Amino acid sequence: MARKKFEQLDLKDAFLFSAALEDPEACRLILELFLGYPIANITVHAEHSILLSSDFKSVRLDIYASDELSVGYNMEMQNEKENNLPMRSRYYQSELDIAALKPGEDYNDMKPGYIIFICTFDPFGKGLYKYTFENRCLETDMPLGDKTIKIFFNTKGTNPEDVSEELLAFLAYVEDSTDSCAEKTQSETVHKIHNRIKELKKNREMGAKFMLLEELIKSAEKKAGAEGLADGLVKGRIEGISKGRSEEQNRYSRLILRLAKDGRSDLIVKAASDTHLLDALYQEYKL
Repeated sequence: MARKKFEQLDLKDAFLFSAALEDPEACRLILELFLGYPIANITVHAEHSILLSSDFKSVRLDIYASDELSVGYNMEMQNEKENNLPMRSRYYQSELDIAALKPGEDYNDMKPGYIIFICTFDPFGKGLYKYTFENRCLETDMPLGDKTIKIFFNTKGTNPEDVSEELLAFLAYVEDSTDSCAEKTQSETVHKIHNRIKELKKNREMGAKFMLLEELIKSAEKKAGAEGLADGLVKGRIEGISKGRSEEQNRYSRLILRLAKDGRSDLIVKAASDTHLLDALYQEYKL
């Protein structure tokens, strides 16, 4: 399947979502829409958002922000149902808490923290556009008062009567971030966000970052595929051999990765059954 160009992304795409929320004004508008109260100023902690390096694992696509009252916010776009959101929300809360309290400060000085997921699926299967969680006493339903809130938005909700028209319009825009979708709503907030998205898509530097991320993803997928093929061929070749298995396996795995990297995949299968060719390749690559 062909990958989208940067200009074709919708807000549901994690890269565009993170890039958009690096803009403090866009981040503020979305938070106000989600939480239902005005926020004067937002500081986006860019060191926690889009980090690109040669190590694919270091790419982060979530957003940390705080307002003038030091309230912490963590927002993330989620497109795949991996059944781990409750535990991930717990982990993200711990990250916010660590950053919220400086050495020597009292626990009561900790500010509120919001963990927010925007899902393009129903995370809990109840048909709600919005699920809000806080810690409460099971016996009395009394809130614990630890100032932590976790909110899960669902673009596939079925209870429009329980949420604002602006929120409905924004959740629709998340999945279809086009001019035609924005024009269908009277929401001034959605119009402002759409204008910023259009400006962002004209940013060549951000487009270049997206291309770099795509290359990192392709590289990681190619490496994973080569490693999987190498593992399968190694197991087939040395099955039943007990002595020296680990050394031979590692050596052959390295050869497969080198062949894949050099575009010589046609030799991978041949080498598995041709001892002379295998030995020649070992010598060529000095393995």
